[in-house]
Amino acid sequence: MKSILVALLASVVSATCALALDAPTGPVILTVKGKISNTNAGDTAQFDMAMLEKLTGRKGEMETPWTEGRVTFEGPLLREVLAAVGATGTSLKVRALNDYAADVPAEDAKLDTILATKLDGKLMSVRDKGPLMLVYPFDLDADLYNEKYFSRSVWQIKEIEVGQ
Repeated sequence: MKSILVALLASVVSATCALALDAPTGPVILTVKGKISNTNAGDTAQFDMAMLEKLTGRKGEMETPWTEGRVTFEGPLLREVLAAVGATGTSLKVRALNDYAADVPAEDAKLDTILATKLDGKLMSVRDKGPLMLVYPFDLDADLYNEKYFSRSVWQIKEIEVGQ
């Protein structure tokens, strides 16, 4: 009985990860490459919006240096995206549409960091820092509200490269 339960649990976990890595059916919003074990497009993992929305996420109301007043960001947790691709590295190069890139320690994913897809309930357009923005949980930890984390808060994200 125990072995059947273990096999069943393993298949459920495997199916959950597989759902996130089905081939995208909509426009590709995010590509993850580098030290990953789960891929769906050559040696990369590509996500469309529907795939990202299936991942566990959070919603946080906060102030940021880039917005006026309190706003609400929501989207998948960065750690869920990294788990879905089987990331094994310790560093992330987060790259924007204009090729701006920031080095982010992979351990920042433990902070409930959001890969925001929505701002105040609406999908983020490129004009409004979308389609994805790395948002630190400024609402949960005021100590994060500083230049160190502001510099890692990349917007208009297109790619994450997992390194080391």
